[in-house]
Amino acid sequence: MAIDVSIVIPTYKRPDYLFRCLEALWKQDFPFSRYEVIVIRDGHDEDTLFVLEGSKGPGPVFELYSLPVRKGPAAARNAGWRKARGELILFTDDDCIPSPFWVSSYWAAYQSYKGQDRLGWIFGESLAFRGPLSVPCPPRPTDFQRNTMGLETAEFVTANCGCTPAALKAIGGFDESFTMAWREDSDLEFKLLEQKIPIINVSGAGVTHPVRRAPWGISLKEQKKSLFNALLYKKHPVLFRRKIYRHPFWNYYLIIFLLMAAVFALAGSRVLVAAIAGVGWLLLTLEFTARRLSGASLSFSHILEMLFTSMLIPFLSVYWTIYGAIRYKTFFL
Repeated sequence: MAIDVSIVIPTYKRPDYLFRCLEALWKQDFPFSRYEVIVIRDGHDEDTLFVLEGSKGPGPVFELYSLPVRKGPAAARNAGWRKARGELILFTDDDCIPSPFWVSSYWAAYQSYKGQDRLGWIFGESLAFRGPLSVPCPPRPTDFQRNTMGLETAEFVTANCGCTPAALKAIGGFDESFTMAWREDSDLEFKLLEQKIPIINVSGAGVTHPVRRAPWGISLKEQKKSLFNALLYKKHPVLFRRKIYRHPFWNYYLIIFLLMAAVFALAGSRVLVAAIAGVGWLLLTLEFTARRLSGASLSFSHILEMLFTSMLIPFLSVYWTIYGAIRYKTFFL
């Protein structure tokens, strides 16, 4: 029997999460014989191989492939969809849990729209789909949890989307220059919009995205992702300003300027100027910290984490932003 739906999952050394995701995919209300699951290991990953070898049983067609070296989730997804046999290709992440109706909801939407005349517009073979994402969190989440919750309101995320092979071929798939899990989904969405390929909402295709455990100070490591903002801006400047950031983080630049002014003024024995600049830096930093703590967890550890990281985030964010602008040869602040 022909395969109707192909599911592509990139993974790298998160076997427990992946096993949980596969369990959900084995519980779909869709015939096993009509869908396949393609897992792409992003580089050398023996832990994942060991877990998958112990999880065999009745289920859909299952394929496991590996990239020779680690290239990022965009490259892994490209390798997956290019091996897919389905009429419709679905994407999710290894740390996600698709609902039991995930595959069937997307397939029903695809069957409804393909080749149909809707309001005078005849939909062809190039179609894209997106479904809702749920991020369960406590009433007062941590900063990392709240940032992850932002996926719930994102317009298009690769944790829960689908495309026909024709749509992916028309836009060239994922841009493998995005070597981290950041902005590659926005780039895919923007290319679909620019090619005028319809993106159809499928409300019944829900996915749950539990928040992973994160080490203390994770927000500092996350700042490296800023360099890919520059790449996305270079490729899609109008859509970037319309849908991502309307303007640069001027408060970051002001915080850096005030601290540098205070240091140089103090070195030049201009005590009053140093004091004014230092107080300005402190007030802006405290305001930034308070903003991050508003509605968030007020545990002692989290408050200390927000104070510490708020002093460093502006410097790291601006560093990686400028690094990205230089690397991708674009004027971006």
